[in-house]
Amino acid sequence: MSDNKKIIDIKNVNHVKRWRLILGKYADEHLNQATFNQHDHNLEQSLNYLYQNEYRKRGLKIGDEDNRDSVRKKISPGGNENSVFNTVNWLNKTRKLFPKSTFERMQQQAIARYQLQGILNDPNVIKALEPNLNSVRLLMNLRGQLKSEVYLAVKELIQSVVDEILQQIKSNFVNALIGKKNRFRRSKIRCNQNFDWRATIKANLKHFDQQKRQMIIENAIFNSRANKQLPWDIILCVDQSASMDSSIIYSAVCASIMVKLPSVNLHLFVFDTQIVDLSHLAHDPVEVLMTVQLGGGTDIAKALNYAEQKIKNPQRTIVVLISDFCEGGALIHLYTTVSRMNSNRVKMLGLAALDDNADPVYDLQISQQLANRGMQIAALTPEHFAAWLAEVMQ
Repeated sequence: MSDNKKIIDIKNVNHVKRWRLILGKYADEHLNQATFNQHDHNLEQSLNYLYQNEYRKRGLKIGDEDNRDSVRKKISPGGNENSVFNTVNWLNKTRKLFPKSTFERMQQQAIARYQLQGILNDPNVIKALEPNLNSVRLLMNLRGQLKSEVYLAVKELIQSVVDEILQQIKSNFVNALIGKKNRFRRSKIRCNQNFDWRATIKANLKHFDQQKRQMIIENAIFNSRANKQLPWDIILCVDQSASMDSSIIYSAVCASIMVKLPSVNLHLFVFDTQIVDLSHLAHDPVEVLMTVQLGGGTDIAKALNYAEQKIKNPQRTIVVLISDFCEGGALIHLYTTVSRMNSNRVKMLGLAALDDNADPVYDLQISQQLANRGMQIAALTPEHFAAWLAEVMQ
């Protein structure tokens, strides 16, 4: 089939445009016959910024005519060589060109793959980032390379994301942990956590409407919560290996809530093959996240041995291990430590790591062995973790 025939067969202009955008300015000359409007050119310019970073990553010297000629047959007309994007401009313009979910994915992969220099030393780039979990994860992974000039901007971005998470989970988290329901005392605090549905149904049966087949609730009953006789010691052991970034963010937020509860004495530390005790920073999740060092190996046995040394009253202690359970050390040491703490009646909870989609990511075999030795294992969101913890504390 001739080249002219190929051109005639191309009927779907949008399909041709997509291929031209995917292949960039080094696309085949026939694809360059597609007519671009201004929006299309803006898309091409945004994508070309990424493509040029990819070329540099692969060793192509952008602007070197010899190198360029060896890679392409013809630069597409209407190219964007004269338009210079810096990281701030690219972030601001690309945010408007693509759907939010697409932009966040592009931002995440661009920074992670190319480690754009602008983000490492320009506070304006940090301020241009979308304040979300992806941005926090990226900054945590790049934290060791960030210049001191951007430190404050990074803290402000992380603070805004932490505040949003706190707003979402704090109320339910606190309500779940302030104490168990006392069914013999009624409460004037009319909240979901205190609602006694059994007593409410019983008290309002006489108001059942036979025609509408509905019960009219005239008297909703709420229970008070019993105060704990003694506080609980909660030891939060957080794995800081590379796969744990999302879990660490939520762990830091949950720790900041628990440390302020009168019924809880909280210990917080992160670990890989070493242990960093952050109990003194537990009230400030931003400082915790600015301190952790993602990456490295994993020695869970060492972490649990450290937790064991902090135990003063075994029967009033809950050790929470947040990990993917991928042990890098000798498994016999891990299993022995868990069995010993279980025999001492220490309550142990193993909270599995969750990925970006809130799907559990953990070693099934090791977690099963830990469960066999007395550790309760679950994969839960923060809200459900609070309810689980409250059940264990009753």
